[in-house]
This record gives sequence, C-alpha cells and structure tokens, in this order.
Amino acid sequence: ATAFGPTVTSFAQPEPVPNPQDFVLWSFFNSMFCNPFCLGFIALVFSVKARDKKIAQDPAAASTYGRTAKHLNIAALSLGIVGTIILIVVLAVYYNNLRVRS
Repeated sequence: ATAFGPTVTSFAQPEPVPNPQDFVLWSFFNSMFCNPFCLGFIALVFSVKARDKKIAQDPAAASTYGRTAKHLNIAALSLGIVGTIILIVVLAVYYNNLRVRS
C-alpha cells in the first residue's frame, strides 16, 4: 500500500426519530371558527402539549397528546358542521313560515 492509496470512510447512520403530528393548525382553526363545547380550545391545549413533548424528545407522549388532539378536532369539526347545517335548516323553515303567514 502506498501513502496516497484510496481511503475508505464509513459513516454510522443515526436511527430515524419518529415525528408525531401535533395538529396545531387544525386545532387553532377549530378553536377560532368551530368551537362547540370548547372542544376546539381543548384540542389546541393538547396540540401544544404534543408540540412541547416533541421538542423535549419524548415521541411516545407527543404521539399520545397528538392522537387526543386529533380525536378532539374530529369531534369539534363534526359537531360544528352538524350544528351549522341544523341552524341553516331551522332558519330556512322559520323564514319560510314568516313569509307564508304574511
């Protein structure tokens, strides 16, 4: 072997860290526009906890908080959509009855 021969370098790849979702934007949207029974605000609290745990390198706790935030967001959005549809139907029937009486 000569002093100027080929050099072999090996790198150890670190294990990929799971990146759990925290759903902060979805929770913020639900807390501003679709907040039945304060579910959107509670989802926002769990989303922030999930983000804090993710920054603290605790993916198990972050995943748990993120999953809870996701379920609360689904409930808030579903109840908000159903409530909005019911409100539109009730208002349409009410205004239709006003128009028929006059």
